[in-house]
Amino acid sequence: MTLRLVLCIKFFILSAFAFSQTVSASYKINELLGRLHSKDTTYVVNFWATWCKPCIQELPAFDSLYLETKNQSTKVLLVCLDFKEELNTKVIPFLKKKNIQAECVLLDEVNGNDYINKISESWSGAIPATYFQFGGNTMLVEKKMNLKQLTDQLLKLKPN
Repeated sequence: MTLRLVLCIKFFILSAFAFSQTVSASYKINELLGRLHSKDTTYVVNFWATWCKPCIQELPAFDSLYLETKNQSTKVLLVCLDFKEELNTKVIPFLKKKNIQAECVLLDEVNGNDYINKISESWSGAIPATYFQFGGNTMLVEKKMNLKQLTDQLLKLKPN
């Protein structure tokens, strides 16, 4: 093999892993809520943690939804509830290992009482939880979801 061919193969292998997501931002609750204000965008916001088995099991569905809707007005946002101190040691390595492509942010809040009711007064605080928003319509689902359930909820929220 020529050196050029070897370098090309290495480039393609490395580029396949370069698209896995890291954490794009760390937000306080009011910053996160401020980001979700757009009349023309449908938001699917999943609250999860690396220590939550059902959360981990459903992440591929959110990644699939992200890939299906990334050129549309639907925004998939994964909100990690791990501690900020674990960002570099647990969260980012986890996202890379699982090759998660959807955008992930960290919610930098220690006390759930400070943010749970701001997301939805119906939220018990259990995870996984998914918050759907389109215009003034919102919905919160407190259970593990698959891709079909996600798309069904989107249709309920945003009927065409």
